Amino acid sequence: MTTSKAKAAKAALSPFRLIDARIKALGDWRGETLARVRRLIKEACPDVVETWKWRGVPVWENAGIICTGETYKAVVKLTFANGALLEDPSGLFNSSLEGNIRRAIDIREGDKIDEAALKNLVRAAVDHNQHKLRKKAPAGAQAKAGKSKKT
Repeated sequence: MTTSKAKAAKAALSPFRLIDARIKALGDWRGETLARVRRLIKEACPDVVETWKWRGVPVWENAGIICTGETYKAVVKLTFANGALLEDPSGLFNSSLEGNIRRAIDIREGDKIDEAALKNLVRAAVDHNQHKLRKKAPAGAQAKAGKSKKT
């Protein structure tokens, strides 16, 4: 395969396109819901990175995993990688509540999504990831990161 063909094949399988294809293939309320939460995640974190992991799960990342977007027959599940460590004043988390790290939001057909609360939760996840990353960074890198934020 030539380099240009390989690049074209890779672009065709980009996470963005794979997520688009999943939304289209669902063709029902689950696809609409996944598209809507995807839009809200991007609004909350414009520099979010979309990835495709575990043989077909949309994942949104920024300095680590924010959340996944799994689709099942009865729910669209947003699993927040560090959800147990996040404040959830609106009580969006309604699934996987027994774990020490993850928390999830199960969205069923007809459920109303509290858009502001979901965006706040996404921002909190990003803040948590960035804080965790800064703690792991060497002291010199932390100083540089702090300077770049102020300018």
